[in-house]
Amino acid sequence: QVQVVESGGGLVHTGGSLRLSCEVSGLTTSYFEMSWYRQGPGKKRELVAVISSVDGSRRVVASVRGRFTISKEDHKNTAYLQMNNLKPEDTAVYYCKVEGLSDWGKGTQVTVSS
Repeated sequence: QVQVVESGGGLVHTGGSLRLSCEVSGLTTSYFEMSWYRQGPGKKRELVAVISSVDGSRRVVASVRGRFTISKEDHKNTAYLQMNNLKPEDTAVYYCKVEGLSDWGKGTQVTVSS
């Protein structure tokens, strides 16, 4: 059974930083593309960042480009989302996903105060 557990969220001021972690059990992350999504208050869940399992290439959405970085450590079965220069509009529940699977974690809340 695959389990996805996100952590590292919290309350920060505008301009602050957080590092989210996503620990996966039940599979080997080296074989899977990993993604981070977020769902803000009253908004649909949206893709934020993706890291390829093939060549390690990374993509982020335009709204976080230059501020957020996705990475992973396959020997730890863990993915990360480094978030810098946070803005109030980044406030959301952040979810990690193993692409190709239907499993979702419970997410971790990120709140950015102005």
